[in-house]
Order: sequence, then C-alpha cells, then structure tokens
Amino acid sequence: MLFFNLEFIFKIYLLLFHIYFIDNATASANCRPAEYSTEEGCCPTCPPGMYVSRHCTEFTSTSCASCTEGTFQDGDNGREQCFSCKHCDAGLGLKAKKSCSSTSDAVCEVLDEFFCSDSNRGGCRAAQRHTVCSPGQYIGQRGTADKDTECPHCTDGTFSDGTSSSCQNHTKCESVGLKLMRPGTDSTDSECGEHGPHAGLVAGIVIPGVILVMALMALIIAIIHRKNKRESTPQSKIEIQSKELSQDYRPTGSVCVCVCVCVCVCVCVCVCVCVCVCV
Repeated sequence: MLFFNLEFIFKIYLLLFHIYFIDNATASANCRPAEYSTEEGCCPTCPPGMYVSRHCTEFTSTSCASCTEGTFQDGDNGREQCFSCKHCDAGLGLKAKKSCSSTSDAVCEVLDEFFCSDSNRGGCRAAQRHTVCSPGQYIGQRGTADKDTECPHCTDGTFSDGTSSSCQNHTKCESVGLKLMRPGTDSTDSECGEHGPHAGLVAGIVIPGVILVMALMALIIAIIHRKNKRESTPQSKIEIQSKELSQDYRPTGSVCVCVCVCVCVCVCVCVCVCVCVCV
C-alpha cells in the first residue's frame, strides 16, 4: 500500500514537471512582437536607445538602461548590451555623413579622390583611392564617389601624359617647316628641330656681298690711279720744288686699304670676305 502511494506521487511529480517545461517552451515560442524569450518565459522588450539591464520576473517587468556614448540600439530589443558605433576612418578614405546616436549607427561616405567599394544602408563601409592614369593613358571617365577612374590607352600616333581627358596627335615636324629629331611615343610628342644652313641661301647672300666688295675696291683703285696720274703730269718748277719740300716730311712706305664684308645666316653661320689693296 505504501509502495503504491509512492509510485503514484512520483508519477504526479513527473507530470507536473513535464507540464511546466512544455508550457514554458510553448510560451517562449509564442512570445508577442513586443516581447523576447527568456528561461522564465516572455519579457517586455526595451525601446531603441536602451538595453536590458535585468530580465523580468513573475512579479517585475524588464529593467532597461540607456546606451552609453559610442553605442546604439536601433530597435526594440531584448539584448543585454548595445552595439558599438561605426568609426569613419579618414585613413581608409571615409568621413562621417551622419554621426552615431543612441538609436542609430554612424553613416560614412567617401572622401574626395576616393570611391566606395562596399556600400551598406545608404552609407559606405570601405573605400579605395581613385586610380591615377599613367603616361600613355588618358582620363576616359573621371572617378566618382561610386566608380573608379577609367584610363584607356592612347592609340598609335597619339600621346598623353596621363592628366588630360584625351590623347593628342603627334606633331608633324615637316608640316611646320621643321626637321624630325625624335619620333613621338604614347606618352611624349615628337621632337622637332631647325634644318641645317641652306647652301642656296648662303650663296644668295654671300655672292652679292663679294660683288659689292669688289666694286668698292675697284672704286678705290680708280681713285688712287687717278691721283697718281695727276701727280705724273708736267708741272712748273715752283710746284715741283714745293711738292719735293712737302714730301720731305711724309713717312716712307706703302699705303694699304682693306674692306671687309660679313654676312650672318640664322645667327649661328657667318661668312666674311676681306679685300686689301696696297699702293
């Protein structure tokens, strides 16, 4: 009889224990939208900007506390701590678009010369610096906050130093009256230089110069010859004695006359012609 009573009591205990846990599990699975599940059942959630400092009990409601600076909760929750705010690191090309508050995380955007490589919720989580076009390339499309710079290569016969929005044609030296010194590349223009002295041009200037010199010399010779001829004509005795007296004070020797003409072409080429006559 005693054994029967103990067995009955044990079965009742198991039944109550089973009912208790089944009810709690069912209650946890059926918490209402404004509640969260705990080992004790369902508890009211904390509002945005706050976290659970103590769960509810049979006799008390949930205790909530405000998020500390640098943390946030952006919705109703049953969490025992707030989330850490995002840091917009300038060293990674980011700056704050919206500061963090107790109810929302910070929103980052890219700095100038950067583009976002990982966006999230209207903000940016990672950024990269815009590509700088190299010599031989041109800026096909400038970078934006969402896209990198496009740098196509220059085609044959054109060049760019990488800073222009298009490639330029190589200069055709012959078309501007110059000589090609070095062909252009995809990053540099053709190098042009002056042509060498033109023989025809030099001859066209020097020959008239020589003729002018010869004409001057002929004139000088004619003047000297005429003077000598006048001196050789018969004169009166008094004139001869006067000349002989005056010639005693003249220095002996011949007289030389030189005429030089110099012609310069393009500053760097000069031709000089000199003619001397002594009498």
